[in-house]
Amino acid sequence: MKAMILAAGFGRRMRPLTEHTPKPLLKAGGRPLIVHHLERLRRAGITEVVINVSHLAEQLIAALGDGETYGIHIHWSREASPLETAGGIRRALPLLGEAPFVLINGDVWCDLEPTRLTLASGDLAQLVMVDNPLQHREGDFHLDAHNRLHTEGIPKLTYAGLALIDPALVAHLTDGKPCRLAPLLTEAIQQNRIGGYHYRGDWDDIGTPDRLARFDARLSR
Repeated sequence: MKAMILAAGFGRRMRPLTEHTPKPLLKAGGRPLIVHHLERLRRAGITEVVINVSHLAEQLIAALGDGETYGIHIHWSREASPLETAGGIRRALPLLGEAPFVLINGDVWCDLEPTRLTLASGDLAQLVMVDNPLQHREGDFHLDAHNRLHTEGIPKLTYAGLALIDPALVAHLTDGKPCRLAPLLTEAIQQNRIGGYHYRGDWDDIGTPDRLARFDARLSR
C-alpha cells in the first residue's frame, strides 16, 4: 500500500507562519508536522509515500529528500500552482498506481493505524470520521449503523482528513485542472459508494497558529 500526503497548499489559515515556511515544516513537539505522518506510516509498514508540492516546494524537498532518513521512499508530485485536493491527487496518479492508497491532509494529527482502513466492494473511498470539534460543530456527513456515509441525517460527524482512496475516484479528471475533493465525495456518497470509519482516538486539526501552539504545548509536556 502507498500513501499520499497533501502538502501543496498556501497554508493561508496558518499565516503569517507560512509566509516563509511551508505548513508541513512547521514544528510541533520538536519535529515538523509532516515528519509525524512519515514516522506513523513507516511504523504501519507503508514505505512508499507520494507528497504533492507547490508553495515553497524546494524547502520541503530539501528538508525531506528521498525519505531515506525516515526509512521510507518519497515520490514528489510537483504542481506549478496548487491544483486543489482532487486535482493534486489526479496529477499524482502515475506515482500512486492503480491500487487504493491512504490519503492524509498535512495539517491534521491522528494516531489511527492506517492499515485498519478497508474498501468495501464497489466503494471509491473510506473516510475516517471523528466527533465534531469546536470549530466545526455542524459536521460533514452522517454515518449510519452499517458504516455508510450520507449527505443527510443526524448526527453528523467531521471528516478527519484521512481516507483510503480508490484512484478511480479522480481518474476521470483532467490533469492540470484544479478541482476540489469535496464535490467528488458528495457525489460518490449520494451513489452509496463511500464508507466511513468512526475513529474515537486521538485526532486534532492543527490548521491555525493558535491550534498549532496548543498542539505543540501538548506534545512538549
